[in-house]
Amino acid sequence: MGFKRVINCVETHDGEPMRVVTGGIGPIPGNSVYEMEEYLRQYGDGLRKFLLREPRGYPPMCCNVIVPPKDPSAAAGFIIMEQTEYPMMSGGNVISVATVLLETGMIPAKEGLNEFILECPAGLIGIKAMYENDKVTAVTFKNVPAFAVYVNKEIEVPHIGHGVEKVTVDVAWGGMFYVMADVRQFPWVALEPDQGREITRISSLILKAAQDQLPVEHPNYPGVGISISQLFGPSPNPEKSDVKNAVTVASGAVDFDNPSTWIGALDRCPCGTGTCARMAAMYAKGELKLNEAFRHEGLMGVVYTGHLIEETEIAGHKAVIPTITGESWIYGFNNLVLDSTDPFPEGFTVGDIWG
Repeated sequence: MGFKRVINCVETHDGEPMRVVTGGIGPIPGNSVYEMEEYLRQYGDGLRKFLLREPRGYPPMCCNVIVPPKDPSAAAGFIIMEQTEYPMMSGGNVISVATVLLETGMIPAKEGLNEFILECPAGLIGIKAMYENDKVTAVTFKNVPAFAVYVNKEIEVPHIGHGVEKVTVDVAWGGMFYVMADVRQFPWVALEPDQGREITRISSLILKAAQDQLPVEHPNYPGVGISISQLFGPSPNPEKSDVKNAVTVASGAVDFDNPSTWIGALDRCPCGTGTCARMAAMYAKGELKLNEAFRHEGLMGVVYTGHLIEETEIAGHKAVIPTITGESWIYGFNNLVLDSTDPFPEGFTVGDIWG
């Protein structure tokens, strides 16, 4: 056998499948994890496709590549990869990365509370992880500042149907720019797994409309605009959570004239950056206070608990510092290889399940 590439992976999930690459990548140029991510985006995107497309991946999967940190205060760095982009930050992936680093011994673990810093493209992320009986039972991370850009903004969204032509949305940054809409505007929809196709259809249309009508740009990341959408509503389990949500991760560009593109992959976890964005919008509207617990339930019933711990400012935007607590589970270890005769070195997609 002749292999062009052998990559070591730990497979994790917190509802959402999250691959963590621990070896086999080699050096990536850059003076920060952000610069390393930008290098891959511009010159090495075949790696992302290899890791996430078929036959090694599928639409909902995301991936993290462990890299040496460039900031001396960080214990490790990681680059986040999804099907259409390199997110600056991802909460569920942070939880999975911290879990893998501790449970595999890449960062020495002690019984009880473990505190360290990780470097991602968005910056430094503080970690507090509980380690009990050889298992990480909870990870709390301190995120980058979150802020709302638009709240209660009405946009025109074609093709939704049922007489709905305009949708009220919030747009906020929680590590990515989210457009978020209350699901009660679509009374025929419930946030349940068996309604995933309709959730992704509506969410994709809202995403495209927001991208067209609501310009945004993060002051620190030129060109990064709205790339992800979220429907939310009151929790059906108030003893367990405060709000239930469904985040749709784009699997390709949305074209209003092509119904086959009105699709995406539903996040199976509550979504960490989506929880931060939701909290930032709620704070801007006076619906959530500093240090008030916010329990955010994902489509599969997994719950993240968030807090806004302080106010700050980002380029004139009133911002807040969020923390998120959740748990992730390792379900496998593998080596991904590329046979020297494989005709699909970057994997492949097919239009039956891919956008």
